[in-house]
Amino acid sequence: MLIAHLPAGYCLGRSLKASGPVMAAALLGSVLPDLDMLFFHFVDNKAFHHHRYWVHIPLFWAAVALMAVPLAFRLKQGKVAVAFFAAIFLHMVLDSIGGGIMWGAPFSDELYSIVTVEPTHSHWILSFMFHWTFAAEIAIWLAALMLWWSARSTKAALR
Repeated sequence: MLIAHLPAGYCLGRSLKASGPVMAAALLGSVLPDLDMLFFHFVDNKAFHHHRYWVHIPLFWAAVALMAVPLAFRLKQGKVAVAFFAAIFLHMVLDSIGGGIMWGAPFSDELYSIVTVEPTHSHWILSFMFHWTFAAEIAIWLAALMLWWSARSTKAALR
């Protein structure tokens, strides 16, 4: 996925009937794994696929969630933690469509992907944009925009 993580996080937050901190957690969790792109570009000199960094390993996040979510519930922030980790796992699922995720790590370093996006254009971004899976990203954006518009219209009607 290239452009759908943030709107997918918004859709998740809306499905949780979230506002404030819960929505912020869903939005942050939906994009957090891709912060590794900073390291990928500016430190690691694009040494290997950024989905191989620890922030894209589901077992890492499962372990963190197993420790953090119970603590968050004790601190009355359980819904925030659930939204955050659900969004991270949503990110992993979306990246599994065409980008590949190491679902078997640390036991396997294979990137599992539902579809392989072949390098059909001069730049990898163009290959993704002209692949049929990009339509799914557009659909996620449209869903998020519809949810946002309906919330906006509802608030206007209540005034």
